[in-house]
Amino acid sequence: MKVEWRLSFLFIISILAVLTFWNYQNRVYDWDMPGYLGCMYTSEFPNSPDKVRIITYDEIKKEAPAEHYTDIIGIKQWDIPRQYFVKNTQSFTEQLPYFQIKIGYILVITLFYKLGLSSPMAVLFTSLISYFFSGLLLFYILKLLFPKKYWLAIGLTVAAMLLPPMTYMSRVSTPDMFIFQFILIFIIGLIKKWSKWGMFVLLFAITFIRPDYITFTLTYIIAVFFFYYFREKKIDVSLIAQGTVLLVMYLAIIKFYHYPGWKDVFYDTFIDRRPIISTHPIEVSLKDYLSIIYIKIIYFKKVTLSVSIMIAIVFWRSKDAWVRMISVLFLVNVYIKFFFFPQSAALRFFFPFIFPLFIMMLYVLSKKYNDLKLEKIA
Repeated sequence: MKVEWRLSFLFIISILAVLTFWNYQNRVYDWDMPGYLGCMYTSEFPNSPDKVRIITYDEIKKEAPAEHYTDIIGIKQWDIPRQYFVKNTQSFTEQLPYFQIKIGYILVITLFYKLGLSSPMAVLFTSLISYFFSGLLLFYILKLLFPKKYWLAIGLTVAAMLLPPMTYMSRVSTPDMFIFQFILIFIIGLIKKWSKWGMFVLLFAITFIRPDYITFTLTYIIAVFFFYYFREKKIDVSLIAQGTVLLVMYLAIIKFYHYPGWKDVFYDTFIDRRPIISTHPIEVSLKDYLSIIYIKIIYFKKVTLSVSIMIAIVFWRSKDAWVRMISVLFLVNVYIKFFFFPQSAALRFFFPFIFPLFIMMLYVLSKKYNDLKLEKIA
Protein backbone atom coordinates (compact mmCIF):
# COMPACT_ATOMS: atom_id res chain seq x y z
CA MET A 1 0.00 0.00 0.00
CA LYS A 2 2.89 2.38 0.77
CA VAL A 3 4.29 1.85 -2.71
CA GLU A 4 0.88 2.57 -4.24
CA TRP A 5 0.54 5.82 -2.29
CA ARG A 6 4.05 6.88 -3.29
CA LEU A 7 3.28 6.27 -6.92
CA SER A 8 -0.03 8.10 -6.61
CA PHE A 9 1.79 11.01 -4.96
CA LEU A 10 4.23 11.25 -7.87
CA PHE A 11 1.31 11.03 -10.28
CA ILE A 12 -0.63 13.82 -8.55
CA ILE A 13 2.48 16.03 -8.54
CA SER A 14 2.72 15.58 -12.30
CA ILE A 15 -0.96 16.37 -12.81
CA LEU A 16 -0.77 19.46 -10.57
CA ALA A 17 2.32 20.68 -12.43
CA VAL A 18 0.47 20.40 -15.73
CA LEU A 19 -2.62 22.15 -14.33
CA THR A 20 -0.52 24.91 -12.80
CA PHE A 21 1.21 25.55 -16.11
CA TRP A 22 -2.18 25.57 -17.84
CA ASN A 23 -3.40 28.20 -15.39
CA TYR A 24 -0.20 30.17 -15.95
CA GLN A 25 -0.90 30.26 -19.67
CA ASN A 26 -4.39 31.56 -18.91
CA ARG A 27 -3.34 34.05 -16.23
CA VAL A 28 -5.35 37.25 -15.85
CA TYR A 29 -4.02 40.74 -15.23
CA ASP A 30 -7.06 42.14 -13.47
CA TRP A 31 -7.90 45.46 -11.85
CA ASP A 32 -6.94 44.24 -8.35
CA MET A 33 -3.31 44.03 -9.46
CA PRO A 34 -2.54 47.79 -9.32
CA GLY A 35 -3.74 47.88 -5.71
CA TYR A 36 -1.37 45.15 -4.53
CA LEU A 37 1.55 46.45 -6.58
CA GLY A 38 0.86 49.93 -5.22
CA CYS A 39 1.12 48.57 -1.67
CA MET A 40 4.41 46.87 -2.47
CA TYR A 41 5.93 49.94 -4.13
CA THR A 42 4.65 52.23 -1.36
CA SER A 43 6.82 50.35 1.13
CA GLU A 44 9.75 50.79 -1.28
CA PHE A 45 9.08 54.45 -2.09
CA PRO A 46 7.08 55.72 0.92
CA ASN A 47 7.62 59.41 0.12
CA SER A 48 6.98 59.24 -3.62
CA PRO A 49 3.27 58.52 -4.25
CA ASP A 50 3.46 59.83 -7.83
CA LYS A 51 6.32 57.44 -8.58
CA VAL A 52 4.39 54.57 -7.01
CA ARG A 53 1.37 55.20 -9.23
CA ILE A 54 3.41 55.60 -12.41
CA ILE A 55 5.67 52.59 -11.91
CA THR A 56 2.71 50.41 -10.94
CA TYR A 57 0.90 50.91 -14.22
CA ASP A 58 4.09 50.98 -16.30
CA GLU A 59 5.14 47.56 -14.99
CA ILE A 60 1.71 46.08 -15.68
CA LYS A 61 1.65 47.56 -19.18
CA LYS A 62 4.98 45.86 -19.99
CA GLU A 63 3.55 42.39 -19.36
CA ALA A 64 -0.22 42.41 -19.62
CA PRO A 65 -1.99 41.58 -22.87
CA ALA A 66 -3.51 44.70 -24.43
CA GLU A 67 -7.10 43.68 -23.63
CA HIS A 68 -6.19 43.05 -19.99
CA TYR A 69 -4.43 46.38 -19.61
CA THR A 70 -7.25 48.35 -21.22
CA ASP A 71 -9.66 46.71 -18.77
CA ILE A 72 -7.41 47.70 -15.86
CA ILE A 73 -7.22 51.36 -16.86
CA GLY A 74 -10.92 51.56 -17.76
CA ILE A 75 -11.28 52.86 -21.30
CA LYS A 76 -15.06 52.48 -21.33
CA GLN A 77 -16.94 55.74 -20.98
CA TRP A 78 -18.74 54.78 -17.77
CA ASP A 79 -15.67 53.33 -16.06
CA ILE A 80 -14.60 56.66 -14.55
CA PRO A 81 -12.98 55.37 -11.28
CA ARG A 82 -10.34 53.25 -13.05
CA GLN A 83 -9.53 56.18 -15.31
CA TYR A 84 -8.94 58.28 -12.21
CA PHE A 85 -6.77 55.62 -10.54
CA VAL A 86 -4.33 55.50 -13.44
CA LYS A 87 -4.02 59.29 -13.83
CA ASN A 88 -4.66 60.82 -10.40
CA THR A 89 -2.21 60.11 -7.57
CA GLN A 90 -4.62 61.11 -4.79
CA SER A 91 -7.30 58.84 -6.21
CA PHE A 92 -4.88 55.91 -6.52
CA THR A 93 -3.30 56.40 -3.09
CA GLU A 94 -6.64 56.59 -1.29
CA GLN A 95 -7.57 53.17 -2.67
CA LEU A 96 -4.49 51.46 -1.22
CA PRO A 97 -5.77 50.94 2.37
CA TYR A 98 -8.32 48.51 0.94
CA PHE A 99 -5.34 46.35 -0.04
CA GLN A 100 -2.66 47.26 2.51
CA ILE A 101 -4.39 45.53 5.42
CA LYS A 102 -3.60 42.12 3.88
CA ILE A 103 -0.11 42.31 5.34
CA GLY A 104 0.91 38.67 5.07
CA TYR A 105 -0.07 38.52 1.41
CA ILE A 106 1.78 41.75 0.60
CA LEU A 107 4.92 40.40 2.30
CA VAL A 108 4.84 37.21 0.22
CA ILE A 109 4.48 38.98 -3.13
CA THR A 110 7.24 41.37 -2.04
CA LEU A 111 9.46 38.37 -1.28
CA PHE A 112 8.95 36.93 -4.76
CA TYR A 113 9.63 40.36 -6.23
CA LYS A 114 12.88 40.65 -4.28
CA LEU A 115 13.84 37.16 -5.48
CA GLY A 116 13.82 38.41 -9.06
CA LEU A 117 10.31 38.10 -10.45
CA SER A 118 8.73 41.09 -12.11
CA SER A 119 6.20 42.80 -9.86
CA PRO A 120 3.12 41.65 -11.83
CA MET A 121 4.47 38.11 -12.01
CA ALA A 122 5.24 38.14 -8.27
CA VAL A 123 1.52 38.61 -7.65
CA LEU A 124 0.41 36.01 -10.18
CA PHE A 125 3.09 33.51 -9.14
CA THR A 126 1.78 33.66 -5.56
CA SER A 127 -1.62 32.47 -6.78
CA LEU A 128 -0.13 29.84 -9.07
CA ILE A 129 2.22 28.29 -6.51
CA SER A 130 -0.58 28.39 -3.93
CA TYR A 131 -2.75 26.44 -6.37
CA PHE A 132 -0.08 23.76 -6.68
CA PHE A 133 0.43 23.40 -2.92
CA SER A 134 -3.31 23.47 -2.30
CA GLY A 135 -3.59 20.45 -4.55
CA LEU A 136 -0.95 18.61 -2.52
CA LEU A 137 -2.66 19.53 0.75
CA LEU A 138 -6.01 18.37 -0.58
CA PHE A 139 -4.50 15.07 -1.72
CA TYR A 140 -3.03 14.61 1.77
CA ILE A 141 -6.41 15.30 3.38
CA LEU A 142 -8.08 12.75 1.13
CA LYS A 143 -5.36 10.25 1.96
CA LEU A 144 -6.26 10.73 5.63
CA LEU A 145 -9.95 10.28 4.91
CA PHE A 146 -9.61 7.32 2.56
CA PRO A 147 -6.35 5.55 3.52
CA LYS A 148 -7.13 2.51 1.35
CA LYS A 149 -8.60 4.33 -1.64
CA TYR A 150 -5.69 6.02 -3.37
CA TRP A 151 -7.44 6.16 -6.75
CA LEU A 152 -10.39 7.88 -5.12
CA ALA A 153 -8.02 10.41 -3.56
CA ILE A 154 -6.44 11.07 -6.96
CA GLY A 155 -9.79 11.42 -8.71
CA LEU A 156 -11.28 13.76 -6.12
CA THR A 157 -8.13 15.89 -6.03
CA VAL A 158 -8.03 16.36 -9.79
CA ALA A 159 -11.78 17.01 -9.95
CA ALA A 160 -11.55 19.61 -7.18
CA MET A 161 -8.58 21.37 -8.76
CA LEU A 162 -10.51 21.65 -12.03
CA LEU A 163 -13.48 23.37 -10.41
CA PRO A 164 -14.03 26.82 -12.01
CA PRO A 165 -13.58 28.76 -8.71
CA MET A 166 -10.30 26.93 -8.08
CA THR A 167 -8.82 27.56 -11.52
CA TYR A 168 -10.05 31.16 -11.49
CA MET A 169 -8.46 31.90 -8.11
CA SER A 170 -5.16 30.52 -9.38
CA ARG A 171 -5.11 32.90 -12.37
CA VAL A 172 -5.89 36.26 -10.78
CA SER A 173 -4.04 38.70 -8.55
CA THR A 174 -5.98 38.20 -5.33
CA PRO A 175 -5.08 36.53 -2.01
CA ASP A 176 -7.95 34.02 -2.30
CA MET A 177 -5.83 31.12 -3.53
CA PHE A 178 -3.08 31.96 -1.07
CA ILE A 179 -5.38 31.95 1.95
CA PHE A 180 -7.07 28.76 0.72
CA GLN A 181 -3.88 26.83 1.53
CA PHE A 182 -4.18 27.87 5.16
CA ILE A 183 -7.82 26.82 5.30
CA LEU A 184 -6.74 23.38 4.08
CA ILE A 185 -4.02 23.30 6.74
CA PHE A 186 -6.73 24.23 9.26
CA ILE A 187 -8.69 21.15 8.18
CA ILE A 188 -5.57 19.01 8.56
CA GLY A 189 -5.18 20.44 12.07
CA LEU A 190 -8.72 19.34 12.90
CA ILE A 191 -8.21 15.85 11.52
CA LYS A 192 -4.80 15.41 13.15
CA LYS A 193 -6.09 16.87 16.45
CA TRP A 194 -3.54 19.62 16.81
CA SER A 195 -3.30 21.32 20.18
CA LYS A 196 -5.29 24.51 20.75
CA TRP A 197 -2.04 26.50 20.64
CA GLY A 198 -1.04 24.92 17.36
CA MET A 199 -4.42 25.91 15.98
CA PHE A 200 -4.01 29.40 17.41
CA VAL A 201 -0.75 29.91 15.51
CA LEU A 202 -2.62 28.97 12.35
CA LEU A 203 -5.54 31.28 13.17
CA PHE A 204 -3.06 34.08 13.85
CA ALA A 205 -1.45 33.54 10.43
CA ILE A 206 -4.85 33.52 8.70
CA THR A 207 -5.85 36.80 10.35
CA PHE A 208 -2.45 38.35 9.60
CA ILE A 209 -2.75 37.42 5.93
CA ARG A 210 -6.38 38.49 5.58
CA PRO A 211 -7.76 40.54 8.50
CA ASP A 212 -11.27 40.26 7.03
CA TYR A 213 -11.10 36.57 8.06
CA ILE A 214 -11.33 37.73 11.68
CA THR A 215 -14.97 36.63 11.56
CA PHE A 216 -13.85 33.09 10.81
CA THR A 217 -11.02 32.93 13.33
CA LEU A 218 -13.09 34.45 16.15
CA THR A 219 -16.17 32.31 15.47
CA TYR A 220 -13.97 29.22 15.63
CA ILE A 221 -12.51 30.23 19.00
CA ILE A 222 -15.96 31.14 20.33
CA ALA A 223 -17.38 27.80 19.13
CA VAL A 224 -14.55 25.83 20.76
CA PHE A 225 -14.92 27.87 23.95
CA PHE A 226 -18.63 27.08 24.33
CA PHE A 227 -18.21 23.48 23.24
CA TYR A 228 -15.59 22.99 25.93
CA TYR A 229 -17.65 24.91 28.50
CA PHE A 230 -20.87 22.92 28.01
CA ARG A 231 -19.00 19.63 27.88
CA GLU A 232 -16.53 20.12 30.73
CA LYS A 233 -18.36 22.85 32.71
CA LYS A 234 -15.12 24.84 32.80
CA ILE A 235 -14.06 28.19 31.40
CA ASP A 236 -10.92 27.98 29.29
CA VAL A 237 -9.22 31.32 29.91
CA SER A 238 -6.58 30.58 27.27
CA LEU A 239 -9.23 30.66 24.54
CA ILE A 240 -10.38 34.07 25.78
CA ALA A 241 -6.76 35.24 25.62
CA GLN A 242 -6.40 33.87 22.08
CA GLY A 243 -9.53 35.63 20.89
CA THR A 244 -8.38 38.88 22.49
CA VAL A 245 -5.00 38.71 20.77
CA LEU A 246 -6.61 38.15 17.37
CA LEU A 247 -9.09 40.97 17.88
CA VAL A 248 -6.40 43.40 19.06
CA MET A 249 -4.20 42.51 16.08
CA TYR A 250 -7.12 43.08 13.72
CA LEU A 251 -7.96 46.47 15.22
CA ALA A 252 -4.29 47.52 15.19
CA ILE A 253 -3.95 46.66 11.49
CA ILE A 254 -7.14 48.50 10.60
CA LYS A 255 -6.05 51.60 12.51
CA PHE A 256 -2.44 51.58 11.30
CA TYR A 257 -3.42 51.49 7.62
CA HIS A 258 -6.39 53.87 8.05
CA TYR A 259 -8.81 51.34 6.64
CA PRO A 260 -11.90 53.27 5.46
CA GLY A 261 -14.40 50.88 7.07
CA TRP A 262 -17.18 48.49 6.17
CA LYS A 263 -19.62 51.16 4.96
CA ASP A 264 -17.03 52.51 2.53
CA VAL A 265 -16.26 49.04 1.17
CA PHE A 266 -19.96 48.30 0.80
CA TYR A 267 -20.70 51.62 -0.90
CA ASP A 268 -17.76 51.46 -3.29
CA THR A 269 -18.52 47.86 -4.23
CA PHE A 270 -22.29 47.75 -4.50
CA ILE A 271 -23.55 51.32 -4.86
CA ASP A 272 -21.04 53.61 -6.55
CA ARG A 273 -17.27 53.34 -6.85
CA ARG A 274 -15.87 56.73 -5.83
CA PRO A 275 -12.96 58.07 -7.90
CA ILE A 276 -11.65 60.05 -4.91
CA ILE A 277 -12.76 58.74 -1.53
CA SER A 278 -12.02 61.84 0.55
CA THR A 279 -14.13 64.18 -1.60
CA HIS A 280 -17.26 62.04 -1.52
CA PRO A 281 -18.59 61.30 2.00
CA ILE A 282 -21.11 58.49 2.00
CA GLU A 283 -24.01 57.14 3.99
CA VAL A 284 -25.45 53.65 3.63
CA SER A 285 -28.99 53.39 4.96
CA LEU A 286 -30.62 50.21 6.19
CA LYS A 287 -32.96 50.39 3.21
CA ASP A 288 -30.00 50.55 0.80
CA TYR A 289 -28.37 47.58 2.49
CA LEU A 290 -31.51 45.41 2.57
CA SER A 291 -32.41 46.14 -1.05
CA ILE A 292 -28.96 45.01 -2.19
CA ILE A 293 -29.05 41.93 0.04
CA TYR A 294 -32.46 41.00 -1.37
CA ILE A 295 -31.20 41.18 -4.95
CA LYS A 296 -27.94 39.40 -4.27
CA ILE A 297 -29.38 36.56 -2.22
CA ILE A 298 -31.59 35.57 -5.13
CA TYR A 299 -28.45 34.90 -7.15
CA PHE A 300 -26.97 33.03 -4.20
CA LYS A 301 -29.53 30.23 -4.46
CA LYS A 302 -27.14 27.72 -6.04
CA VAL A 303 -24.73 28.15 -3.16
CA THR A 304 -27.59 27.89 -0.67
CA LEU A 305 -28.79 24.66 -2.27
CA SER A 306 -25.26 23.19 -2.35
CA VAL A 307 -24.39 23.95 1.28
CA SER A 308 -27.85 22.81 2.40
CA ILE A 309 -27.27 19.40 0.81
CA MET A 310 -23.79 19.13 2.34
CA ILE A 311 -24.88 20.06 5.87
CA ALA A 312 -27.87 17.71 5.58
CA ILE A 313 -25.55 14.82 4.70
CA VAL A 314 -23.26 15.68 7.61
CA PHE A 315 -26.16 15.63 10.09
CA TRP A 316 -27.59 12.49 8.51
CA ARG A 317 -24.37 10.47 8.59
CA SER A 318 -22.85 11.75 11.84
CA LYS A 319 -24.25 12.17 15.35
CA ASP A 320 -20.94 13.50 16.65
CA ALA A 321 -21.54 16.91 18.23
CA TRP A 322 -18.03 18.14 17.42
CA VAL A 323 -18.28 17.19 13.74
CA ARG A 324 -21.68 18.86 13.51
CA MET A 325 -20.43 21.99 15.22
CA ILE A 326 -17.42 22.36 12.90
CA SER A 327 -19.66 21.84 9.87
CA VAL A 328 -22.10 24.48 11.10
CA LEU A 329 -19.13 26.78 11.72
CA PHE A 330 -18.18 26.67 8.03
CA LEU A 331 -21.82 27.05 6.99
CA VAL A 332 -22.30 30.09 9.21
CA ASN A 333 -19.15 31.70 7.86
CA VAL A 334 -20.44 31.39 4.31
CA TYR A 335 -23.37 33.60 5.28
CA ILE A 336 -21.39 35.90 7.55
CA LYS A 337 -19.23 36.62 4.53
CA PHE A 338 -22.29 37.06 2.34
CA PHE A 339 -24.06 39.52 4.63
CA PHE A 340 -20.90 41.58 5.03
CA PHE A 341 -19.96 41.38 1.36
CA PRO A 342 -22.83 40.04 -0.79
CA GLN A 343 -20.87 39.63 -4.01
CA SER A 344 -22.93 36.63 -5.08
CA ALA A 345 -21.54 36.66 -8.62
CA ALA A 346 -17.99 36.04 -7.35
CA LEU A 347 -17.85 32.57 -5.81
CA ARG A 348 -14.18 33.00 -4.89
CA PHE A 349 -15.16 35.06 -1.84
CA PHE A 350 -17.15 32.16 -0.37
CA PHE A 351 -15.31 29.14 -1.74
CA PRO A 352 -12.75 28.95 1.14
CA PHE A 353 -15.69 28.27 3.47
CA ILE A 354 -17.84 26.18 1.14
CA PHE A 355 -15.08 23.74 0.27
CA PRO A 356 -14.24 22.82 3.91
CA LEU A 357 -17.91 21.98 4.38
CA PHE A 358 -17.54 19.64 1.41
CA ILE A 359 -14.53 18.07 3.13
CA MET A 360 -16.61 17.58 6.29
CA MET A 361 -19.22 15.83 4.17
CA LEU A 362 -16.52 13.57 2.74
CA TYR A 363 -15.30 12.90 6.26
CA VAL A 364 -18.65 11.60 7.48
CA LEU A 365 -19.04 9.56 4.30
CA SER A 366 -15.55 8.12 4.80
CA LYS A 367 -16.76 6.34 7.92
CA LYS A 368 -18.43 3.90 5.59
CA TYR A 369 -14.96 2.75 4.51
CA ASN A 370 -12.89 3.07 7.68
CA ASP A 371 -13.00 3.97 11.36
CA LEU A 372 -11.41 7.41 11.14
CA LYS A 373 -12.49 9.61 14.04
CA LEU A 374 -12.35 13.37 14.21
CA GLU A 375 -12.08 14.38 17.84
CA LYS A 376 -12.24 17.79 19.46
CA ILE A 377 -9.12 19.88 19.95
CA ALA A 378 -8.04 19.43 23.55
